[in-house]
Amino acid sequence: MVTLLNVDDVRHVLELVKDPEIPVLSVADLGIIRRIEYAGDRLQVVITPTYSGCPATEVIETDIATMLKLHGITDFDVVTEISPAWTTDWITADGRRKLEEYGIAPPERKSKGALLGFETVTCPQCKSTDTRVVSQFGSTACKAQYKCNDCLEPFDYFKCV
Repeated sequence: MVTLLNVDDVRHVLELVKDPEIPVLSVADLGIIRRIEYAGDRLQVVITPTYSGCPATEVIETDIATMLKLHGITDFDVVTEISPAWTTDWITADGRRKLEEYGIAPPERKSKGALLGFETVTCPQCKSTDTRVVSQFGSTACKAQYKCNDCLEPFDYFKCV
């Protein structure tokens, strides 16, 4: 008889898997883990990448598999689903806090204005809302570059999707 691991225990293991582009966040913080379930005796971890062409998806799948194996879980599949599409609304409150502490402004709300630079973005350094977009292209595709007009610090903003 096979003893199946509790889904909550598996979830705790997956909280150890870091996002390769923003290592202060786990894939759980980002809301990439959609479901953890069993298909018979086989564990399935269902993920949704932050966008369908995300270059980190393969690394995330490998890191999930490695972490599961390190914890003695060997009978599993990592399944990618791209519909419905991932949204920044899935980032956990803890994930938003970690982003801000790391110096990246978390997404404030879903809006087209954010993509055009019209949204007010709070500076993660001094908490001022007197900020401006410098470039819609940050260090990764999911971030834009902003500058605070009060403390003059540049910072990344995690774009709303």
